[in-house]
Amino acid sequence: MTKETLLIAELKNVKTKEKAFRELIYLYKKRLYWHIRKIVISHDDADDVLQNTFIKIFRNIDTFNQQSKLYSWIYRIATNESITFINKRAKERKEDISDDNLFTGDEIQLILQKAIATLPEKQKLVFNMKYFDELKYTEISEILETSVGALKASYFHAVKKIEKYIQTRAN
Repeated sequence: MTKETLLIAELKNVKTKEKAFRELIYLYKKRLYWHIRKIVISHDDADDVLQNTFIKIFRNIDTFNQQSKLYSWIYRIATNESITFINKRAKERKEDISDDNLFTGDEIQLILQKAIATLPEKQKLVFNMKYFDELKYTEISEILETSVGALKASYFHAVKKIEKYIQTRAN
């Protein structure tokens, strides 16, 4: 039995669920936080979305059918929660990354983040997962439920748009 299979079994067992869930949080909290943060930008919003993600995982672990890896399933939930949050927030106000006082990037990082923020949502997700999270296209394909070919095209277009954005700021 693999470590992941054992964790899933413990998560689905009423007697071991809470202990196993604490382990799951320990294993994935940091990576999920940064994945969410790249999507929602704000630290406080990322914390809220992360909490919602873990609540959804806890409530729905019994429906996990192990057709994909646990991490892919969790990542998909985090991604969907982030998109839902952004769509709801977009109606309320516009986010400006430079307003986040917890963002500690230098000027180049800030320009890159602003360039990423201009991308359509799917390109932004694909770029973040590939460039920052260093996920393979097959993993991204599982998470976003999209073909590898479509992901490669999205990433290519995202890179071109980012390059163009940076070039216009450098001149």
